[in-house]
Amino acid sequence: MDHRFYMEEALAEAKEAFNLGEIPVGAVIVDKGQIIARACNRREAWADPTAHAEIIALREAARVRGSWRLSGVTLYVTLEPCPMCAGALVQARVSRLVYGAPDIRGGAVDSVINIVENPHFNHKVEVIPGIYEEECRELMKSFFKKLRRDG
Repeated sequence: MDHRFYMEEALAEAKEAFNLGEIPVGAVIVDKGQIIARACNRREAWADPTAHAEIIALREAARVRGSWRLSGVTLYVTLEPCPMCAGALVQARVSRLVYGAPDIRGGAVDSVINIVENPHFNHKVEVIPGIYEEECRELMKSFFKKLRRDG
C-alpha cells in the first residue's frame, strides 16, 4: 500500500476540519486499495463529543460494507487516536492503523497507553506511525496558534 498517498487524503480531511474551525484531524479508511470512507472532526459543528474523524469514518465504512466487522481495512489518521477511537478500532476489528503525529497528551496507541495491542483484548491492530508526521504536527500547531490569536 502507498501509505503516503492515503495519508495525503487524510491530511486533506484535516485541512477541511481546520477550515471549519474544528481540531484538524482527518481520517480515511481503505479496503482493497479503495477509499471507502473519509471524515474530519465535527465535534463543534455537531455538538457531539464522539464526532472524532475516526469514529465518523468507521461508521461510514461499516455502512458501506454492511457490517460492523471491518477486518482487512486500514485506517489512516493524522493524529494518534484517543482512547475512545483506539477502542473503536479494536471493537471494529480494523486490521491496520497508520497515523501521522503522536498525541503525547492523549494518545492511546503509543504515547500514553496502548489499547490497540493490549494482550487482554481479543483483537490487535497493526500500527504504522509517523507517516507525514511533521506535516500533521505543523497543521495542529497552526490551528492552536490561530485559535490563541483569534481568541
